[in-house]
Amino acid sequence: MPTVQTRRSFLTNLSMAGAASVLRVPAARAAEGPLETTTVRLGRSTAGICASPLQLAEELLRAEGFTDIHYIEEPPGATELIAHDKIDFDTNYASNFVRAIDAGEPITLLSGVHVGCFELFGNEGIRSITDLKGKSVGLQAVGSNPHALLTLLAAQVGLDPLKDIHWVTDPAVKPIESFVAGKIDAFLGFPPEPQELRARHIGHVIVNTAIDRPWSQYFCCLLGGNRDYVRAHPVATKRVLRAVLKATDLCAAEPDRAARQLVDRGVTPRYDYAFQTLRELPYDKWREYDAEDTIRFYALRMREAGFIKSSPQKIIAENTDWRFLDELKRELKA
Repeated sequence: MPTVQTRRSFLTNLSMAGAASVLRVPAARAAEGPLETTTVRLGRSTAGICASPLQLAEELLRAEGFTDIHYIEEPPGATELIAHDKIDFDTNYASNFVRAIDAGEPITLLSGVHVGCFELFGNEGIRSITDLKGKSVGLQAVGSNPHALLTLLAAQVGLDPLKDIHWVTDPAVKPIESFVAGKIDAFLGFPPEPQELRARHIGHVIVNTAIDRPWSQYFCCLLGGNRDYVRAHPVATKRVLRAVLKATDLCAAEPDRAARQLVDRGVTPRYDYAFQTLRELPYDKWREYDAEDTIRFYALRMREAGFIKSSPQKIIAENTDWRFLDELKRELKA
């Protein structure tokens, strides 16, 4: 029987320090004024655990004054819903947001969330990215986010992604399934795929973006908002961001409790994979890392690889708003 999650039980499941953080009302909030709207729509991906802070933010949003909160299912990595005003806020990989913005989608980036989404897995014959030359790498589609990221990885070490890598695509079969079956040499895994492969002792990690430079020096996922919502509802936007960042702190400080909440909410069925993901990914960098540097890093490399035409400066100038983040860094001091 599904667990009924109430505000009381949610707060009870937190530590005393965590509950105090949730219930604390910063003095600055009194000066924010009333919410322009009490309704907010959030994305819920059909795959992946790494976007946990957004999924854990519901009761925190209620504490911020939101009464009408909707989670709307979307395909992994999709940006169409936020661009077409079907949802108001979403977390997504930096490269996905950069490509969407370059295509003209009305998205405003607000904050980094965490580091280190993906891991590159290879078979026994592959020990480094350069070993991918002449090897088969699995994708569900050319032009997908894994394709873009793998292209950046290969180009960084001097490989020609078009000539040196044999891309194997099959929209009907997940790359992890082909990898397990021995039909491809490597693929890019996103949580909970790396956790599953480690549990089954299949393959090994070539690149782990949570710890390997330069990827570990930048956010992988950011929070973005629909441009019109952000402009029309600045108070609501700041309170959404506050709730998400508090949920991010929860993932960093208490991954066991956060993982249990994810299972109780039906976000994922496996507590062990959720706990491993939250314990291993750096959710404690949003105060320290510079989200603008992340956009500059990815936009520059994606432009060099031919995925986008916009300059990093244009994307940053027209599609980011760090005011709320800067205020919350002062308010939510560790």
